[in-house]
Amino acid sequence: MKQKIDPIKSEVIARFLLATAEEMGATLMRTAFSPNIKERADCSTAIFDAQGEVIALAQRVPIHLGSMVGAVAEILKRFPAKDIRPGDMFTANDPYNGGGTHLPDINVIAPVFIGKKIVAFVANIAHHADVGGMVPGSEAAVCKSIFQEGIRIPPVRIMRAGVVNRDVVDIILLNSRTPDERVGDLNAQFAANTVGARSVLQLFDRYGVAETQAAIAGYLDFTEKRFRAAINKLPRGCYEAVDYLDGNVEGETCAIKLALTIAPGYKARMDFDFTGSGRQLETARNIPYRALLATVYTVAKALLDPEVPANAGYYRTLNIHAPEGCVVGPVPPAAIGCRSISASVLGDVIASALSQAMPDKALAGSGPHHLFVLSGTDPRTGVYFVDYETVAGGMGARAHRDGVDGVRVHASGSSNLPSEALEHAYPFRVERYALWDESSGPGQYRGGAGVVRDYRVLADDIVVSLSSERQHVASSGMAGGASGACGAFVLNPGTPQQQKLPAAAADVPLPRGSVLRIMTPGGAGYGNARQRTDTAVEKDVVEGRISADYSSRTYLEGGRT
Repeated sequence: MKQKIDPIKSEVIARFLLATAEEMGATLMRTAFSPNIKERADCSTAIFDAQGEVIALAQRVPIHLGSMVGAVAEILKRFPAKDIRPGDMFTANDPYNGGGTHLPDINVIAPVFIGKKIVAFVANIAHHADVGGMVPGSEAAVCKSIFQEGIRIPPVRIMRAGVVNRDVVDIILLNSRTPDERVGDLNAQFAANTVGARSVLQLFDRYGVAETQAAIAGYLDFTEKRFRAAINKLPRGCYEAVDYLDGNVEGETCAIKLALTIAPGYKARMDFDFTGSGRQLETARNIPYRALLATVYTVAKALLDPEVPANAGYYRTLNIHAPEGCVVGPVPPAAIGCRSISASVLGDVIASALSQAMPDKALAGSGPHHLFVLSGTDPRTGVYFVDYETVAGGMGARAHRDGVDGVRVHASGSSNLPSEALEHAYPFRVERYALWDESSGPGQYRGGAGVVRDYRVLADDIVVSLSSERQHVASSGMAGGASGACGAFVLNPGTPQQQKLPAAAADVPLPRGSVLRIMTPGGAGYGNARQRTDTAVEKDVVEGRISADYSSRTYLEGGRT
């Protein structure tokens, strides 16, 4: 007979677990060494049940969800439960071998024991600024094979009964250009799991194993039921969408194609079929399967029911198919380092299909973040550094509101590095950091603005690697809205030496005194620009988003409709 679940107690337990995941995240950020984790929050934390189902996920970087899904199952596949002991921890990073979604993201997972029985797992993922490979930062669109992207770690035991396995740690450190940061960040990951395991044990001690596990199972069932109810509000049908990544060479494109089938009913579901998408690329723009899952889960939740609990219950309602060898289902040794930028375009495809089924919540195309990795020797210390950064773009307009400026879109979630932290840690000066005027796609509701950020180089041997999307294929407007501005990398802007840099490049030298400008793409507009209200246009002019001349040409010529 199925145990009766107290809904209030179940909610208390679920909220406790979510708070524990957040506490783990705070511990990880506060004890990390690298600016990428402690300042940009490029990390995530989660709790799993004994079967490896996600039961609590801190709301940080959604694409990290892909690194978590299936991770416990992969560990149990390689390490029988009878061989796992209290105090053990496991690590992995390889998307083709039970790890994450790209190599800089290192998972650390720990079992939680009551007596001799595993009752849960706690896990965290941290983006390490360098794990080897041919390019500093271990992430560049120009990589052609995963073997060029860094060290590959299958699920291995990194801690045994509370004692760190130095052999594994030493291999990771030897492959990094910045080993001091790596050891500090790994220790932070160990600390986060220790904090999480302690809190989870307190929960099981308070309510008992049987009651806690029953409440967790009931909460997953509730989440599934709630999300099926959201699907049942949508009209039955098949909705198609397509968008494009940059291809293997400048000027080529690669399609991401989706056929979304919505099937309401008692077992309501949505089927996402990516058949017809382009073949996997010879660059690092491919999206591995777990990153595909994370993006689908994130965008579907955001549009259908943003408040649904972030656990495996609602995953049960979504079926995902991607042909093996396509750009969203690559096979080794395809490079996958820049999957997060590509996943932002994938998110636009998913949002476009869903917008057809729910036009009142429609979302126009968005501008993804741009990635750049600066590296060299800091003249203040004589120490080699790797500065991994991304700068946010603009989100597309909604059916009834403007887009959001300077924000991570879809499955991306980490912050821009604060100027003060950047200048303290690295030999650069931020001379401009602002919203990019007139980068928003015009419409009845305009898209969000991209960001412009200028770096003055204060050292002699600096190089930069560049990776991006939407420098050639702009975000798409909806219902008559216009596209957002394409992004750009520019060297020495506004001088006779001004040079537009490629959308993807590695080891570009930056002389001392030069300026690197990052211009991220804007979100697209929704609705005809002639229907934008005079008040809204005037407000944009007053705020300096657009000039009076631009407003006249874009919104006023031809009169209002």
